[in-house]
Amino acid sequence: MKKLILGATGSIGSSLAKKVVSEGGEVHLVGRDKATLSKIASELNSTFTTCDVLEENFSEKIFSDLGDTPINGLAYCVGSIDLKPIKLTKKSDYMQSFNLNLVSAIEIIRRASDSLKQNKGSIVLFSTVAVRRGFTNHSIVSSAKGAIEGLTVSLAAEFAPNIRVNCIAPSISKSKIANFILKNEKMADSIAKMHPLKRVGEGSDSALVANFLLSDNSSWITGQILGVDGGRSSLT
Repeated sequence: MKKLILGATGSIGSSLAKKVVSEGGEVHLVGRDKATLSKIASELNSTFTTCDVLEENFSEKIFSDLGDTPINGLAYCVGSIDLKPIKLTKKSDYMQSFNLNLVSAIEIIRRASDSLKQNKGSIVLFSTVAVRRGFTNHSIVSSAKGAIEGLTVSLAAEFAPNIRVNCIAPSISKSKIANFILKNEKMADSIAKMHPLKRVGEGSDSALVANFLLSDNSSWITGQILGVDGGRSSLT
């Protein structure tokens, strides 16, 4: 029995994989960067698939590598940070973001649902604090991640009682995709002070919650959007 982790080379995905394995679980990792992915897989003694979730039929490649291995968890830790004033956006900006964040999540869930159902599995998706908080220039990513939140509650109803579906909505965390924002020390400090807990997130912050949601410890939790955001979504 394995937990399938997409976006496994990112800060959250890699932290989640390490946490699952540290507790005796097994994982199958998915990512685009073969060198980084194979290094993480080697450290964790895990199987992996190198692919881009924007490739057509990427899910078939993953399940070809998995073979008959059953899965009881799926974490779609794939995301993007696309920031533009709406006047500078194009239709293609929204389509690419939706394809990456939403459509590909739907594809892998559709493909994995039979195995997850048989094994009373759990799905964890990822949104962003910006969906509910409202930030300037976030219309692309907030629209796509808002759709993820809608997908979460819809599938939680559709898959109950056999598969649990929950979503984590982090605030900005240290990662490759956020580096263009956080590499400026003054800006990073300013963003940290916007959070009641006075720091930006770490990948491990969301990974610990994701691990909980994938485990039997959260067996009575489904259809929830959990903020892992230093208080930013609800406190001033």
